[in-house]
Amino acid sequence: MTAFLYIITLFAWGTSWIAIAMQNGPVDSVVSVFYRFLIAGLVLFPILFFTGRLQKVRRNDHLWFFLQGICLFCFNFICFYVASQYMASGLLSIVFSSAIFFNTINNRVFWGVQPNKAVYWAGLIGITGLVLLFWKELEQTSASGELLLGIGLSALGTFSFSLGNMITVRHNKNGINPLTSTAYGMSYGAVILLGILIVSQIPITWDGRPEYLYGLLWSAIVASVVGFTAYLTLVNRIGANQAAYATVVFPVIALGISSIYEGYTWGVLNVLGLVLVLFGNAVAMNLVKFPNRKSQIA
Repeated sequence: MTAFLYIITLFAWGTSWIAIAMQNGPVDSVVSVFYRFLIAGLVLFPILFFTGRLQKVRRNDHLWFFLQGICLFCFNFICFYVASQYMASGLLSIVFSSAIFFNTINNRVFWGVQPNKAVYWAGLIGITGLVLLFWKELEQTSASGELLLGIGLSALGTFSFSLGNMITVRHNKNGINPLTSTAYGMSYGAVILLGILIVSQIPITWDGRPEYLYGLLWSAIVASVVGFTAYLTLVNRIGANQAAYATVVFPVIALGISSIYEGYTWGVLNVLGLVLVLFGNAVAMNLVKFPNRKSQIA
């Protein structure tokens, strides 16, 4: 079951990039994010309600759903969308993959969970692999104030994503399943985004192109409803530290799709990067273990 959830997460998030690209056009990115989570909430919430799978929750749980909506389904996406205007997608993916370290630190700060050294090794190996995968793209990136702004925003978005993971751990400790928390979180996220649009006076427009609708529906249903539910279930099953390694692997899925549809070419560095990412994944999932000093001495 864990492997299935992991694969679903990678597929949903690895294919989301092409759906987001299909939404590029006259509609403001914040408006598209609002549409995304409005549709996601309208799809997931009624399904859970009418099938009897929507849990009854306490009144104070809604405060945590609201905070989860800010962290996972609002603020982090605004940061990433804006950051993408100042930096290459490869560098954005590398910064986002640092979620594995943010989760490790936040897990210790908020829940007292001692970090597993294997997670650090997995993160270092995986991020090194991502750097090699996107090396050509990074070579073309010149240092500038806008680049630093983009890195700062993406790091802030990653930290927000990690805080959302910690709230998911809180829900798990209180017996709230990921389906219920995701439904409420996305709904609150959509409401918050609508408030931002109203306050900032961003016009709520629509793009009549069919590909915009297709990309939006894929983002809302597959990447959001399916992807986030699978990922947050993983957080409950294997912990936030290991689940976060999905942020390292899914850019590889995106590159694989790019090689089919956009002619992305693979070289020696790309292949080496792919090997490192896969090896880091094996370390994160405890399929490969490093011998500790005690065992070596013995």
